[in-house]
Amino acid sequence: MTIDDALREAAGRLVMSPTARLDAEVLLAHVCETNRTWLYTWGDRELTAAQHEAFQQLVARRVEGLPVAYLVGSREFWGLCLETSPATLIPRPDTERLVEVALEFATPPSGELLDLGTGTGAIALAFASERPGWRVTGVDLAPDAVTLAQANARRLAIANACFLESDWFSALAGHRFDLIVSNPPYIADDDPHLLRDDVRFEPRSALVAEASGMSDLEWLAARAPDHLQPGGWLWMEHGHAQAGLVREVLLRRGFRDVDSRRDLAGHERVTGGRWE
Repeated sequence: MTIDDALREAAGRLVMSPTARLDAEVLLAHVCETNRTWLYTWGDRELTAAQHEAFQQLVARRVEGLPVAYLVGSREFWGLCLETSPATLIPRPDTERLVEVALEFATPPSGELLDLGTGTGAIALAFASERPGWRVTGVDLAPDAVTLAQANARRLAIANACFLESDWFSALAGHRFDLIVSNPPYIADDDPHLLRDDVRFEPRSALVAEASGMSDLEWLAARAPDHLQPGGWLWMEHGHAQAGLVREVLLRRGFRDVDSRRDLAGHERVTGGRWE
């Protein structure tokens, strides 16, 4: 079977996915140990029997719903190829908005940024790659996540980021940062999206928060001032309908210049404020 034929057949089997053709291309590129551009260029080439069998197995698992990022063990974020695992959330394009905002407020040549709930290290490593003069710390409660983030930093040769096991701020007593960012759990436990698509296979502890998804956002807003330098900023990702509530929480806690930023879909996705 040729590459083009295999991709066409797989896309037909992956109708459950809104990105069926892309899924097929990523899976086949992984099997062939190449990239999608190579597949476009050599679409008339025949797959070996071993390649075809391996591809069929991956497609079958994707039909069952398993995320592509877990099947191939990686996901691109901010132009960085990050290793992934079921121990962490899959980095998503929406979260790149949080990186963009953090960079906007990281104008000095040096400073310190803290990424709370770092997972794969995506936010911390993206920021660190753009601000080599800054010291970046990422923390996560899950030891497997910390190990994965450390491995991503080593493989990408990003030396100004370090990762620690910590229950939010617990391992950071007395330390203050110029910027704190987080993509915390913010989905309500009865949200129907938890039963759909890739989310079904991701760690629930990294997705779900009490109080209709607001508990961790509120907790971070309450505790962040103890770890911010005067004039430092806290920015948090949240659900598309939570921006108003997060602004209220930050204002109530004494933050100034509270604002929300929209993602590419036009949703208010990131909210933050400055601590005096």
